[in-house]
Amino acid sequence: MSALLRIIGRDLRLSLGSGGLGLPVAFFLLVATLYPFAVGPDGALLARTGGGVLWVAALLAALLPIDRLVAPDAEQGVLDQYAVRGIGEELVASAKIIAHWLSFGPPLMLAALPAAALLRLDAKTLASVEIGLLAGTPGLAALGVMVASLTAGLKRSGALAGLLMLPLAIPLIIFGAGSIGDFGGGALRFLAASSLFLAALAPFAAGAGLRALRD
Repeated sequence: MSALLRIIGRDLRLSLGSGGLGLPVAFFLLVATLYPFAVGPDGALLARTGGGVLWVAALLAALLPIDRLVAPDAEQGVLDQYAVRGIGEELVASAKIIAHWLSFGPPLMLAALPAAALLRLDAKTLASVEIGLLAGTPGLAALGVMVASLTAGLKRSGALAGLLMLPLAIPLIIFGAGSIGDFGGGALRFLAASSLFLAALAPFAAGAGLRALRD
């Protein structure tokens, strides 16, 4: 447990030092600010489509730091140090998933409050967005670390990881957008199930990727 907490703390400090905590929020709010200019001032249209736009923005915000999740540790020998200390790759992957989620999940949920005002979302829709983000962002974090681990040793890994993650995240986006305004409905349950499945699978898939980086 202490090793898990140390890795989480280290990754969060590195994320904070590189601006990783502010960039996803800034990007998220930028999308919410620009979207009304793209579709016009129609309040009904903004209210009807704004929740889905926030989900797309959340996905793209999760993609921003993906090239810094694993590759720097592999290049600097940090993964080798973990292995020498007897810290398993699955534990490292789990810590990175938690740290990645903490760096963008809760901040995006807070940023959704001003974003909802920009998109003219009512209180019920905002509550649906917040519940959906709480259920779905752990899946996005798990997917990000898993893809980053599997592509870290390749050339242009950041771009490749983004291309791989986008189609894999489609179920989360579909169920997340579908859960808006549907409290406790089927879409929300499918979103939570998909997120839980990714969170359970990712440490093992990412751990295999981390081991491959050291071979």
